[in-house]
Amino acid sequence: MPSAVDTETLAVHAAAGDQQALDTLLQAIRPEVLRRCGRFLPCREDAEEAAQDVLLQVARKITTFQQRSLFSTWLHTVVANCARQKYRDLKRRAAEQPTAIEADRYVDPRTTSVIAGSRLDLLEALERLDREHPDLVAPLVYRDICQLDYADIAERIGIPLGTLKSRLHQARKEVRPWLSDVS
Repeated sequence: MPSAVDTETLAVHAAAGDQQALDTLLQAIRPEVLRRCGRFLPCREDAEEAAQDVLLQVARKITTFQQRSLFSTWLHTVVANCARQKYRDLKRRAAEQPTAIEADRYVDPRTTSVIAGSRLDLLEALERLDREHPDLVAPLVYRDICQLDYADIAERIGIPLGTLKSRLHQARKEVRPWLSDVS
């Protein structure tokens, strides 16, 4: 697998239209993309579907990568968006075609989706936060799920480091009660 520097170089070449660089880049990032999608969607099949969506988006949108940040940071955005969209799709499908849960199998509905195989409490909290405080979603997703460092996040979303830390603190404060509610 190419090093991070090689991946960044491949991304620059792919963004400039080099098809061979794009093919190599997609092969190189696939394991990492799958791992990152798994942070959002613990069910392996769901994470694999989201990872395929990410790779497709990278292939389609690589020319929009303008090197204002590292490719790895740009990729985090694509992963977060695709994984959250996959969850929304799974949730919509589950509502359209409900499946009965076997009576002898206990499932905590706050933390597990039989349909989506996802952390419902976390994903629902992100959806609610997006509705109520959309400016707080990116700091929380990038730091607590994607595990980017503060400087990369601040650069990526274009805010000062102090503002980022403040928004992250506020986001955690907002979602904490939602994650512990049983209702």
